[in-house]
Amino acid sequence: MARIRREETLSLENILWNCRVALRGIGNTEKNRDAVISLVFLKFAGDKFESRRAEIIAQYGDIPHFLNKVSFYTAKNVFYLKETARWSYIVSNASANDISTIIDKAMAEIENDNNALKGALPLNLFATLGAEKSRIKSLIDNVNKLDEKFFHEEDLIGRVYEYFLQAYAASGTKEDGEFYTPACIVKLIAELIEPYKGVVYDPCCGSGGMFVQSLKFVDSHKGNRLNISIVGQESKSDTWRLCKMNLAIRGIAHNLGNTPASTFTNDLHKDRKVDYVMANPPFNLKDWRGNDELTDDPRFIRAGFSVMPPVANANYAWILHILSKLDRSHGVAGFLLANGALNADDVEYTLRKEILTRDIVEAIIVLPRDMFYTTDISVTLWILNMNKKSGVINGKKLRDRTSEILFMDLRRWDRNIEEIVIDKNKKKKKTVLVDEQITRVKKIYNAWQSGTDYSDVPELCRAATLDEIRSKDFSLAPSKYIEFVDHDLEIDYSTEMTRIQNEMRELLTLEKNSQAMLTDAFRGIDYDID
Repeated sequence: MARIRREETLSLENILWNCRVALRGIGNTEKNRDAVISLVFLKFAGDKFESRRAEIIAQYGDIPHFLNKVSFYTAKNVFYLKETARWSYIVSNASANDISTIIDKAMAEIENDNNALKGALPLNLFATLGAEKSRIKSLIDNVNKLDEKFFHEEDLIGRVYEYFLQAYAASGTKEDGEFYTPACIVKLIAELIEPYKGVVYDPCCGSGGMFVQSLKFVDSHKGNRLNISIVGQESKSDTWRLCKMNLAIRGIAHNLGNTPASTFTNDLHKDRKVDYVMANPPFNLKDWRGNDELTDDPRFIRAGFSVMPPVANANYAWILHILSKLDRSHGVAGFLLANGALNADDVEYTLRKEILTRDIVEAIIVLPRDMFYTTDISVTLWILNMNKKSGVINGKKLRDRTSEILFMDLRRWDRNIEEIVIDKNKKKKKTVLVDEQITRVKKIYNAWQSGTDYSDVPELCRAATLDEIRSKDFSLAPSKYIEFVDHDLEIDYSTEMTRIQNEMRELLTLEKNSQAMLTDAFRGIDYDID
């Protein structure tokens, strides 16, 4: 009993940190990330299996026919595990000389026995990790402490996955960080586009954060998860596997295609129309196609746009791809782009003009700087809506917003800082949006949509007409429309000058007194200071 009390006092963050420390100096960032998350996956899959097994015993008794019936597990969204793939088996063999082989075998068996995990689990990872068995045992011992009996988190699985995805994104390179979008940004997107029911699509889904948050949104608003379908695509094989593991361990059904693939050159969901798009595409992606590639693609030229997005930057290629997926009668998208897309020239100017003319841009929201782990730039959240006319959506009566766009600038909201520990003496600090700020953005957005209690706020938000945007040469930079307050004009110069003069008098008096004290001191030692 004393042992349990000691574990209860050990914080979840301590355990997660110790997991990372167990592999410090062993492999590269990606391998260590996959090793830790793989064991976390085995632990939670094993816990769910044992819990379901106990339910079957309670209902049918300890009868092998029922205990080994795969459908009894999969019907409850639980993976069936052979004995050698169960977490209890791995823990009991943690000190074995061949523990790396035991873990790799367990991963292979789970993948072979569960179609939803085909191609998702890293195979032969521990055999090539290069870690001593004592290191692997330490990692297993720490992962084994992640128990819902001790940590009564509403979503312990999500909490643990979020920590590791965030930590390894923060410690990696720019490319390593692409698979993780800060949770507060994903929550903001979900709160604005409100994916209550229908198909949610992410063309560059990374580790699946957009999907997880969309379902959290449904749960928090007392909706039904069964009304949501998840569709996505990811080009990087390691990240694609991470996403499938992340969704599978949470019991989230999904369609990410049978393989990782480029959304542009190998669209795995051709002709698929969706209700919502949530995305964080790679910023300013270069060489997304060959010079003569995709020139007759229906997402671009054949969709009525007069020019192809430039090879040198994929920002507008992502926009056109997203538009091609949205249901034309009601589709809504929320996605991030680098701020350069707001004012880009040449081909992108032409595309922006054509997109604006179609009147499908609903809101442009510039986020604070330094929110991402691999870049300190400020980025923009775009909201596209295929139907800006009046109607009732999700129980809210909306007014006609045609020929109107809401602009918001949140760059001054930079005082809430989150600190991530990278290593023993290394930390990263990033700006975050707290729930109160997300609620305020949502309130402004919904008030503007409904036409009730909305008013422009200097340095924060303003609604602009399409005619006004046209007069600004189709710029989408919020600073072109939101009123700027010259704070210098707020200064009471008479009062300020009096304050400064008084401070100068005090300084001169102090200096004069100090000089007098020095003079007296030198005279006391009979020294001529003249």
